[in-house]
Amino acid sequence: MMVTQLNAFKIVLLFFAVLGLQFLNAQQSSKITDVTVYLDGAEINRSASIKLTSGTSKITLNDLSPYIEESSIQISGLEDASILSINYGINYLSKQKQSNSITALQNELKTLEGKIQYQYHLIAGYNEELSLIQSNKHLGNETTVVSLEQLKSFASYYRTRITALKVAISASNLEIKNHQETQTAINKQLVELNVEDKTQTGGITLKLNSDTDTSLDLKITYNIKNAGWFPIYDLKADKINNPINLEYKAHVYQNSGCDWSDINLVLSTSDPNTNNEKPTVNPKYLNFINPYSNHQTQRATRRYNYKHNPLVQTVSGVVRSSSDGLPLPAVSVIEKGTSNGVQTDFYGRYRLTTTTGSALVYSHVGMKAEELPIHSSIMNLTLDEDVQLDEVVVVGYNKERSSSVVSAESIQHMMDEDFDEEPYIEEQYTATGNTIEEGITNTSFKIEKKHSIPSDGDITVIEVDKFSLPATYDYFTAPILNENIFLTAKIGNWEQYNLLPAEANVYFEGSYSGKTNINPSATTDSLTVSLGVDPNIIVKRTQLDDFKKTTFIGNNRLVNKAYEIEIKNNKQADINLTILDRIPISQNKSIKIDDIETGNSMYNEEKGILKWTINLESGKTETMKHSYTLKFPKGKRVNL
Repeated sequence: MMVTQLNAFKIVLLFFAVLGLQFLNAQQSSKITDVTVYLDGAEINRSASIKLTSGTSKITLNDLSPYIEESSIQISGLEDASILSINYGINYLSKQKQSNSITALQNELKTLEGKIQYQYHLIAGYNEELSLIQSNKHLGNETTVVSLEQLKSFASYYRTRITALKVAISASNLEIKNHQETQTAINKQLVELNVEDKTQTGGITLKLNSDTDTSLDLKITYNIKNAGWFPIYDLKADKINNPINLEYKAHVYQNSGCDWSDINLVLSTSDPNTNNEKPTVNPKYLNFINPYSNHQTQRATRRYNYKHNPLVQTVSGVVRSSSDGLPLPAVSVIEKGTSNGVQTDFYGRYRLTTTTGSALVYSHVGMKAEELPIHSSIMNLTLDEDVQLDEVVVVGYNKERSSSVVSAESIQHMMDEDFDEEPYIEEQYTATGNTIEEGITNTSFKIEKKHSIPSDGDITVIEVDKFSLPATYDYFTAPILNENIFLTAKIGNWEQYNLLPAEANVYFEGSYSGKTNINPSATTDSLTVSLGVDPNIIVKRTQLDDFKKTTFIGNNRLVNKAYEIEIKNNKQADINLTILDRIPISQNKSIKIDDIETGNSMYNEEKGILKWTINLESGKTETMKHSYTLKFPKGKRVNL
């Protein structure tokens, strides 16, 4: 019997010796060294130093993000070892580690709760003593007479003690109120820090095989969600005819469950979540359709470079028609996936406080609906006409009051595009010392300094670059749409600056002037930005009384229109000013525009746009006039 057991033991040893099989279950620590942050998501690089014995070993990397994309996990630094398997899982029993500041606040909450309970206990004791005094306040009995001195002594004691107890109860209630107010403030701060009571963490389990004992410096790379960055610009102009200083900043955020401490940071303009599948064009077959059917025409997907900015809480803007540039009232602006929405007012303006959605949907009867990611606090849009209107959709929404928004987006389209500047010589480094790496489809900024970014969803501001931009300044007005004078700056050769569509804070002459949007995706040769409204230049557009008349010739109706634009320069310096107006264009052969008088303007007959470019001296006033005659059949109405 003994021999049989010994032989079996030898067989087992021989089996393991032949296979070289040895399992090592090790909980291995790792550290984040490098992070590449995309516009949506991030690539994490971790390092781990491990020791392997010959055979098969199992290594577990714990306390990782629960938002890892499993298919993106890559392992390098294996040398002669080989990977048998990689498994990623969620550990619901392991709590995520909170930052020291958050832990301190949570500990303070517990301390305050203990202090509040202590005060409640004191109040309970005081009330018990009061009850005891109240139930034993009878003096003497039927056979014992209480003297006057004894009565005074007892009354004084009752009064003094009851007063002291009630004062103590009031003091305890005040202490409780103060502690509760502090609790409320701490809870609000925890909400501001996006603290959630999450318990899950991620873990990667590696099964490795090695022929010999060895030490490895593993590099683990994977992509995560709940992180990203978006650009924001500061445009600063000290005075007219000086270059504009542009500060390019990145707002980085992450709520991955793991703090990034003292890491090397790269900001990439790439978006790994973009659909990279090219479209397939199939034949289009025509046939008759039922006019009452719910037939929808397919439209091309528009190309937008905007990315969702999760920190935008309020969006405002102006919605216009692409055909004539006029504001569109009653446009439904709905936060996608919610019932939260508003309608534009008579001037096409809207203002909406966002909730949980990531995009806005704009819809209007007779117009093609548009969807835009919530990327900025100012979102202006033009809607195209829908020539095949099949149905009307009524959407319910919560109303919010619109506010006045001055749109400068149309300035870029209406200004001319000529700009003559010397080409900029491309540099390898930014003005802040960061390295620029140009890829085939994206640009990366390797940040020189190391950064620590906590996992609280709040933003960390990082300087990316600084530019001194040669600019041509001009004043602009389109009084048919807005009787204000805008100071604009035109920047040429802007492609070289690696800019993304984003919001910009504008500072002029040392003062904050408001916000504007920079859209480098425009197909123009120059980039025009509005620096704000100048109240020292006055513009007024009026219809001349002599031309407010309507006559009839045969079956036609004739309407005469004439307008005068008056501009006064109250500034101490001369200005260059561009003025735009328009003459309507007929889209119906029964509507004719005749007797067009454009004065000394440059007139684009195809678009009906009038343009004046003038130099207006200080204190001077200049007047421009234009007129036309409109002829159309009696009984018809025209959208003048």
